[in-house]
Amino acid sequence: MEAILVLLGLVVLAVPIAVVYLLISQSGLRARVVQLERKIAQLADTQGTSSKIAPDVAVQSALPRVKPQATTPDAAPEAAKAPKPQPVTARTAPAQQTIIKELTGPSRATFVIAWAAANWFYVVSALSLALAGLFLVQYGVENGLLPPAARVLAAMGFGGALIGAGEWIRRRYGDGPETATAYLPSVFSGAGLVSLFGGVVAARLLYDLIGVEVAFVGMATVGLLGVVLGWMHGPLLTAVGVIGAFVAPMLVGSSVPATNWLYLYFAIVTAVGLGVDTLRRWAWVSVLSVALGFLMGWLTVLGSSMELVLGFMGYAGALAILAIVVPARSVLPDHNGVLISEWAMNAAGPRPAFPTVLAGSAVAAAVAALVFAAPNWIEMFWPSVVLLALLAVLLTVWSTSGPALQDAAALPILGAVAVVVIEGIERGGVVRDFAATYSENIEAAFPTQVTTLWAIGLGLSLLAAGRAMRPGLGLVWALGAALIAPAMAIALEVTWQPALVIGAYPWALHAMAMAVVMVGLAVRFARIDGANKTRMSLFVLSALASISFAMVLVLSLSALTVALAITVLAAALLDRRFDLPLMQIVVVVGVVAVGARLIADPGLEWALVAPVWEILLAYGGALAAFVASLWALQGKSRTTAHVMLDTGAWSTGGTLISVLLFRLLENVTGVDNNATHWAMGLYATIWLGLMMAQLLRLQSLTGVLSLVCALLAVVFGFTGLGALLLGLTVLSPLMTDWGGDVAGPALLNTLLVAYLLPAGVLALGAWRLRTRLLRLGFFGVSVALAAVWGFAALRHMWQGAAGMTLDHGFLQPELYSYTVALLVVGAGLFYQSLARASTVLRRAGLVVIGLAVAKVFLIDISDLEGLTRVLSLVVLGLSLAALAWLNRWAQTRYDDT
Repeated sequence: MEAILVLLGLVVLAVPIAVVYLLISQSGLRARVVQLERKIAQLADTQGTSSKIAPDVAVQSALPRVKPQATTPDAAPEAAKAPKPQPVTARTAPAQQTIIKELTGPSRATFVIAWAAANWFYVVSALSLALAGLFLVQYGVENGLLPPAARVLAAMGFGGALIGAGEWIRRRYGDGPETATAYLPSVFSGAGLVSLFGGVVAARLLYDLIGVEVAFVGMATVGLLGVVLGWMHGPLLTAVGVIGAFVAPMLVGSSVPATNWLYLYFAIVTAVGLGVDTLRRWAWVSVLSVALGFLMGWLTVLGSSMELVLGFMGYAGALAILAIVVPARSVLPDHNGVLISEWAMNAAGPRPAFPTVLAGSAVAAAVAALVFAAPNWIEMFWPSVVLLALLAVLLTVWSTSGPALQDAAALPILGAVAVVVIEGIERGGVVRDFAATYSENIEAAFPTQVTTLWAIGLGLSLLAAGRAMRPGLGLVWALGAALIAPAMAIALEVTWQPALVIGAYPWALHAMAMAVVMVGLAVRFARIDGANKTRMSLFVLSALASISFAMVLVLSLSALTVALAITVLAAALLDRRFDLPLMQIVVVVGVVAVGARLIADPGLEWALVAPVWEILLAYGGALAAFVASLWALQGKSRTTAHVMLDTGAWSTGGTLISVLLFRLLENVTGVDNNATHWAMGLYATIWLGLMMAQLLRLQSLTGVLSLVCALLAVVFGFTGLGALLLGLTVLSPLMTDWGGDVAGPALLNTLLVAYLLPAGVLALGAWRLRTRLLRLGFFGVSVALAAVWGFAALRHMWQGAAGMTLDHGFLQPELYSYTVALLVVGAGLFYQSLARASTVLRRAGLVVIGLAVAKVFLIDISDLEGLTRVLSLVVLGLSLAALAWLNRWAQTRYDDT
């Protein structure tokens, strides 16, 4: 009894509000029609149409699906000159939408308050009469006064009497807002309609007096009667009928558990509401019917059994179909105009028509119901996927006659992929059964779950490709066709991991079959589109991605890297042969993928221990593919691809040299340890080279790619500078002996790798960069590293590997050699300044000479002895004299200061 009281409370709150809202529309109908006539007359004047058309005729011509009255002979010539009216379909014309929006604006709230204050008794009367018939059955149940058949007949007789009374009042006294009997026919007939629905429901669900077929015929008959009465009586009757019919099963007091036939009942009631709307164009009736339909479906399925969940899934899909076909009055929808997605991207533009919004909302609600109902039961997975696929097929086909439904077709496709992902993440029953196929019986039959899902994705791709050949968003449909099947395969790979069950090669065959289909579609669209290769390129991209996916599954680490690089080359060659600009996408993604494999996975860690031939195959093959791709794209304006390939080739080549040097030094020194000064130099070379590659890409890229390159440059730069800092301090042979002894002869030893190699990378990068600040900074660091290498190389020449640390002191020839080195470098800079006519180099030479002078007078005079001190001063003097003459000569010839 408490549950019934709660439901009654909900009805008491819901019905009056809805009825008040709907009655207001009826009460202000005449005023709105007058305003509508004025607005249409204004539009007719601005568009140059004839002013002789009567206002009533103009109103009727603006209303959808109402044939205009015949014009008079005088007006015929003018009408012939006027533009032909566009056919009105499920979409309301923009001008009509504007007028309706103005006529139903903010003043609606004032009407609600005023009407409710004056006519609240109509609401109470309708509610009381509607509940009377239902409680007549309830009363008979509780008191046992009448047999079940008599109770049902009493309720239906009461309902028929109410409908008869309402119709008699309408015919005798009228139902207009100016009559004393206004709204009374709708009150009586609406309450009678609710009572009839309740009687049929009670006869089937409560007492089992009639079979399924009879119950269906009874509900259909009452529904048809509701459409007829709604057409004659107006919105009040429709509101009472729709709301009462939905809550009738909750008010009959049945103790029998809910069955799937309730969904059939709710679907019929929803169809009734939609039918009233499609006849009278009361949009709120459709909103009310569809919203209550989904709400009652959810309330019924909560906490129910598996059978009821399955019925709910079919019911949700049926509601979406009803919301599309009933307003269109055809099996083939005619929804035209603006798409919902188009309006979402441009909110300031024209709005979608109401039928389009209703259809899209119903499809979204149905997809949500199917997606969230599937994970609860293992038996619901396949029905959910199949229903979503069927809904996608219907919407794809329907979008040909109803172009405004094109974006709605994407919802069930995304829903199907979402169901697969959720099932894989939660390790649902279907996934568990698939994974356990061979755990107990190694001779079990081949599991078909993954193959079936893959086939569904491929079938939807083919369907979208077929739709792309029809009028509409051809490019968008082609993009969808190229993405749906790969998206399903990726979802299965990431969440289900089929290769662990059926093996890598069988799963790779699925990908190759998908690639074959995409190649066939590419050929087909190449013939259709002719010179326009955009859609063909999409399928070529999908085919290349499928091939790459298959290679990832079956190839070894080095072979996979080479295969991905060859995919990049194939894309470049296809672009060269067929002029396909979209192949840049494959080039960019391929370069990034190859770079990730060379650096991260398996990356440098693998390269430091792998056989040398595999290193040459992976890194050398990628380098060769990048260089060949650059050649293939010569003469084409593919800026992004050129930048990615160029920087990829440089970074790959530098990484290859660094890795080979690392392996060589490891064999020469016999030190299998990464914590050495030369290892830090090689690491710095690799990461600084990668940083330079990103900075060079940053000069030509924009948007998201530029942001990604900037972030990677920062990460790579800090990594490389960190390794360089370790090589200059903790692991430096000049500071400690922790970084290993210097190996190799003078000048050609590990010091060259530790300091001069990263200095060369920085200098090369500074030469190619266009930003002045970065060029100066990197060039300065490069010069400093070269100076460190020169100092360390000379010290190794005099002290050997055992005396590299500075705490061993300096030999006199060693100190003198530093002075000579400074003078040689200064002289070299002067020579280059003359050859290049560069003031900057000349000034740099002066700085180096200045350092040599400072060293002689501050260090050499005190530390050198005998003839060595004399020789140092003599050489310094002669050198300064010669350089002074050169400087003077250069100033008189090239001075620009």
